[in-house]
Amino acid sequence: MPKPNFVFIMTDTQATNVVGAYGHPELDTPSIDGLANTGIKFSRAYTTCPLCGPARAAIFTGIYSHTAGTWTNNLALGDNIQTMGQRFRDGGYHAAYVGKWHLDGHDYFGTGLCPDGWDDAYWYDGKRHLDGLSEEEITLWRRGLSTPESLRAHDIRPEFTWAHRTSDRAIDFLQTRAQSGEPFLLVVSYDEPHHPFTCPPAYAEKFVDYAYPVGPTACDTLEDKPAHQQEWARADNVQLEDGCIRSPMYFGCNSFVDAEIGRVIDAAHQHAPENTFIIFTSDHGDMLGAHGLTGKGPAMYEEIAHIPLIIELPAGAGAGTVNSTLMSHADLLPTMLDLAGLDVPPIMAGRSIVSLLRGEEDPEKEIVIEFNRYEIEQDSWGGFQPVRCIVSGRYKLVINLLHSDELYDLETDPAEVTNLIDDPNCADVRDELHDRLLDWMYEKRDPFRGPEWERRDWRGTRRFQWRGLFRPRPADGYAPTVRDYDTGLPSKGVKVEHGDPQEEHK
Repeated sequence: MPKPNFVFIMTDTQATNVVGAYGHPELDTPSIDGLANTGIKFSRAYTTCPLCGPARAAIFTGIYSHTAGTWTNNLALGDNIQTMGQRFRDGGYHAAYVGKWHLDGHDYFGTGLCPDGWDDAYWYDGKRHLDGLSEEEITLWRRGLSTPESLRAHDIRPEFTWAHRTSDRAIDFLQTRAQSGEPFLLVVSYDEPHHPFTCPPAYAEKFVDYAYPVGPTACDTLEDKPAHQQEWARADNVQLEDGCIRSPMYFGCNSFVDAEIGRVIDAAHQHAPENTFIIFTSDHGDMLGAHGLTGKGPAMYEEIAHIPLIIELPAGAGAGTVNSTLMSHADLLPTMLDLAGLDVPPIMAGRSIVSLLRGEEDPEKEIVIEFNRYEIEQDSWGGFQPVRCIVSGRYKLVINLLHSDELYDLETDPAEVTNLIDDPNCADVRDELHDRLLDWMYEKRDPFRGPEWERRDWRGTRRFQWRGLFRPRPADGYAPTVRDYDTGLPSKGVKVEHGDPQEEHK
């Protein structure tokens, strides 16, 4: 059988709370909604980190950002980390990436240099987009278009935007390359609806009178929440009107990028071979005033962590179905490699969900989300704020290493207003989740792991060993086998070092 093809489409700052197919039809996203009708919609998919660079690291390497190197914005991937492009190129694919990258560690826009594995002819990061603009156009894009009136005054058309030019290149790839017979992977990565929300005026104008209902979170005082969230809220000073927020530029750009996505989906349906998978997701969301917060950062609220994920299968298999299994961005690359018949190396943090694409569900599946720092250049945005979160079934446990912690029952409190971390009725659930999160951190070689994550005011027992297990780097399919420090011989895997690490310490 011929290898399948992949069209991977993603946006920036677009969680489920602003997508029609996820319950918000008034926000006008017909292209994404249409894909949900022709594909499988995952109703409980989560980012690995509610921040651009770290989320992208996991998506395009299959490895959490704490290991991949991009554990905050504008830190580069490690030299020993292989990307989706390299793996598919080496598997016989023609791999092309069009749009925002944000993984080279340079700045927001990138270096303009195409990374190994991707076709340079289609590379179109922010630097290459800027190279096509005059200094006046750059200034207008970044600082001169802050209202619907300014969009109208400058007669902004689709052709001016990064989104439209990204779509053009993606469509050109599909028209000229898709029929070559060579299997392909095309990634189309939009910056929109990220700030500065550039779009033709008609898109923003239709939301001038729209008030987005924040819901029960509008009443969250954050009194029993971590101190850094309270500081964040004071800095944002969100002003709601009857529990609603107005942002015609964001909502307009959100609808505009949907139109651009529609252009690429239409081109894929027209030009790509029948054995093509179309995948859509976003890196994270925006708080939009919920809990008194805006943007994204060191929190695990649904507004920034719960992202759309839709996969359209060849021949319309599974069209219109909804899968409620917990999903992570870390599962995407293993799944794509599995579908392509390529090896899924042990270093991958997620797992293939091909069985879920065939209609199965996995109610036992759990996911983990992380956060470390907003950006390496900035002193602000909260500084170093290590957070680890586990979502399992109806519960979400959040460990804020430097602050107090959170536990939410997403079934009875989907708005995450009531913090149950000290509720004695939830102690058993809380402690079980805590144990599983600690297990995950050690198993995945989280470099930030250690006893501090066990020293919580609400937890009476500990199990940390000062001298614990030796955990060699898992095989990645490229590097030679790790050698044991003591013997110099190829490692045989995890081993006990200096005593029994399972002994508990009270």
